Amino acid sequence: MSLIVENLRIDFGARTVVHEVSFEVSPGARLGLIGESGSGKSLTALAILGLLPEGARASGSIRLDGEELLGRPDRELAAIRGDRIAMVFQEPRTALNPLRRIERQIAEPARLHGRLSKAQTQVRALELAELVGLPEPAEMLRRYPHELSGGQRQRVSIAAALSAGPRYLLADEPTTALDVTVQSEILNTFDSLVRESGSGLVFITHDLAVLAKIADHAVVLADGRVVESTPVRALLEAPQSELGRRLLAAARRTAFRPAPIAREESTND
Repeated sequence: MSLIVENLRIDFGARTVVHEVSFEVSPGARLGLIGESGSGKSLTALAILGLLPEGARASGSIRLDGEELLGRPDRELAAIRGDRIAMVFQEPRTALNPLRRIERQIAEPARLHGRLSKAQTQVRALELAELVGLPEPAEMLRRYPHELSGGQRQRVSIAAALSAGPRYLLADEPTTALDVTVQSEILNTFDSLVRESGSGLVFITHDLAVLAKIADHAVVLADGRVVESTPVRALLEAPQSELGRRLLAAARRTAFRPAPIAREESTND
C-alpha cells in the first residue's frame, strides 16, 4: 500500500516542465520534494490530485494503493480527493471560503465523503480544531477566515485536510507565508499529527532547514528533473547534486543547525 509516482512527465504543448519524476511514499513515511521556484514540485503535487492547470498534460503513472490515477475521469478523482488523499496549500487565505464559518470548512470534507451526518458536523469540527491546536476552539469555529491570523488559518486548512482521515497528505509550502515563530509551530503540528494518524506525507518546500524538521527522505528537483533522491540526513551531511549543495549552503547562511524534531524513526523504503 503506497503512493507511487513513476516516470511522471508534464507538458504544456511542446514544452516539457516535469521530466520522468519518480518517487514512492507509504503510510507513515515522510517524503520531501525540495527545489527552487519553477522546479516542478508543485505541479507534481497537482498532477497527483488531478488538478493540473488548463493546457497541461501528464503522462507516466501515479498509483494510489495500486490504483492508477492518471487518466481517470474528474468525477472519480473528486471522490478520492479529500478522502484518501488530501492537500494543504501554501496560502490558506485563498484556499478557504471567505463566506463560510470555520466549523463548516473543517468538517465539510468528512460530510461530503459520507463520514458525517449534519448532526455530527459540530462535534467533529471541534475535535479537529482541538487536535490542530486552535486557541479557544469552540469560539474559533464560529468565526470566518478573515477573523483569524495567518497561522490560525493554516491550522484550519490542516484540520480540513485531515477531516475525512486520508491515508496520504500533500503539503505545498504550507509555512512559506508565515513568520518564523508560527512556522515552527505549524511544523510541530504537522509532525505530531502525521505521527499520530499514520498518514503518508509529501511535504513540498524550497527550504532545507524546513525539510530537515519534517521529512525523512528527500527528492531534489531541478528544472523538472530529479537530481538527487536520498535520506534527509545524507543530504545534510554530503549532498551529491549541485542544487543539493546550494540548498545546504543557503541553509547554513541563515544559521541553520540540522536538528530535526525528535520523533520515532520512519522509513521511505
